[in-house]
Amino acid sequence: MFENIRNREFYPQWNEKPPANGTYRSIFKWGASDKFKHPNRRLFRMIKQSFSMTDADFQKRLKEGNEPVKCDIPIKLSSDQISTFKNIAGEVNVSTDDYQRVKYSNGKTMEEAMLLRNQLVGNVADVVVHPRSIEEIGAIVIYCNEQKIPIYVYGGGSSVNFGVQCTKGGVSLVMQTHINNVVELNETNQTITVEAGIMGPDYEKVLNEAPLRFNSQYSYTCGHFPQSFEYSSVGGWVSTWGSGQQSSYYGDACDLVVSQEYVTPKGRLRTLDYPATATGPKLNDIMKGAEGAFGVLVRVTMKIFRHMPQNRRRFAFIFPDWISAVNAAREISQGQFGMPSVFRISDAEESDVALKLYGVEGSILDHAIKLRGFKPNKRCLCIGHTEGESNFSANVNKKVDAICKQNRGMFLTAIPVKNWEHGRFNDPYLREDLNDYGIMIDTLESGVTWDNIHNLHQGVRAFIKKRSKTICMTHASHFYPQGTNLYFIFIAKMSDINEYRAFQRGVIDNIVKFGGSLSHHHGVGKMIAPWMERHLGTQQMDVLRALKQHFDPNGIMNPGGTMGLEP
Repeated sequence: MFENIRNREFYPQWNEKPPANGTYRSIFKWGASDKFKHPNRRLFRMIKQSFSMTDADFQKRLKEGNEPVKCDIPIKLSSDQISTFKNIAGEVNVSTDDYQRVKYSNGKTMEEAMLLRNQLVGNVADVVVHPRSIEEIGAIVIYCNEQKIPIYVYGGGSSVNFGVQCTKGGVSLVMQTHINNVVELNETNQTITVEAGIMGPDYEKVLNEAPLRFNSQYSYTCGHFPQSFEYSSVGGWVSTWGSGQQSSYYGDACDLVVSQEYVTPKGRLRTLDYPATATGPKLNDIMKGAEGAFGVLVRVTMKIFRHMPQNRRRFAFIFPDWISAVNAAREISQGQFGMPSVFRISDAEESDVALKLYGVEGSILDHAIKLRGFKPNKRCLCIGHTEGESNFSANVNKKVDAICKQNRGMFLTAIPVKNWEHGRFNDPYLREDLNDYGIMIDTLESGVTWDNIHNLHQGVRAFIKKRSKTICMTHASHFYPQGTNLYFIFIAKMSDINEYRAFQRGVIDNIVKFGGSLSHHHGVGKMIAPWMERHLGTQQMDVLRALKQHFDPNGIMNPGGTMGLEP
């Protein structure tokens, strides 16, 4: 009876209409045009309560961005220059139309979405080029260097730091269209070489199907699954120093890189594919995470791993408080028995939301949690799973179980992690639903050492919660013996872009103030660049600027503030 009453409660008519081709919404919408994920009823009730909203607030959507894209920003390149690009890449692969100029000059930041909803177009390319080969990229870079035309590299377009914004016009070089081939799978070395524009799902499919495609003995996995996995490229993972949801076992994206090939204004460069060398500082490491500022990453050789999903062991625990969850996570990370692949702990505020999102709240399992004395607004959720060889996976799972229970954790079965897996790549789809009604959801993340985790967590949360009626959820999901990351998700009723900008800058200020890194896996881009000198110091920035000057003396590669490399 109670559930029937709940089902009769008001529930919004969320948008389920794919955006029309050529519209602003088709650019800022996350993921597939015909795919959606809506807040469930429990989450919707929490949102209404948190922001003191009524049913009437959800009767009419705000600006949806359904208008056709228009770009009134003049093209600064000459017709001869544009003709040169057509001669290099073919006329069909070069565009100056409004839609492509805007689409391939925007990523997925909250600010970009807010601007596009209001039909506001800012930094755009003069021309969009979809090169067909690495040789064409070489010709484009040589020509642009001669003509001093800026180049911006567009991989999957999932950047959340203004990484693909064409702040000085020029060329948006789109990699995913054609630069997406598999070059070689080397089973002897357990590596694969691919072109940088290959997208995550295609890359993983190739590896899973290796016996069929390459007559290999084993099926493989890439081991790298960021939340943007479906809409990000391998080159983008390496260029931004990304981390996947299974990084605690497989490593961050840059841990997986064996060698790279770049086209730079100084010429082509390929690093060597030895597993280790003692020949001075590794250029391979220097180029990782360069965000297109030194050159165009065109090929990469990556480590791969045997695909053994049958050995996966899932676990979920609830802890009485955040301190207990952190203590357990640190002991697991320093235990030297191996690591789970998926491993995440959520603070109290995120745990309450997660229990709603994963269908635990109101269930028999939730009743058992409460009977054991785990209180809402204090209890903290841990989910994860182990992978690898069967005995290894079983042993890691056994050790995780023992440590969690020693730290007062209660085993919750595999239900929460299975529900998380089901929607692991879908949560970003919630953003458009909330934005339609003036609710902003955004994230910032930071690396942190174990001895500073509580200081950073409390300091940043205190700033965010100082703004009334603001949700702040935090989790750690990438673990090392020396520390972890903190991923802050903030949700607020906020549609004024100037208010949003000031608030976001305040969060970044406090991450630096309380001793976190500027970014753990989203990269720096142009958004966080103003804090780089303060964060790294002048000596380190001088080294990075010297590298920039060497590889890109005319400043054509991703100019306009990327990583704070320009004066």
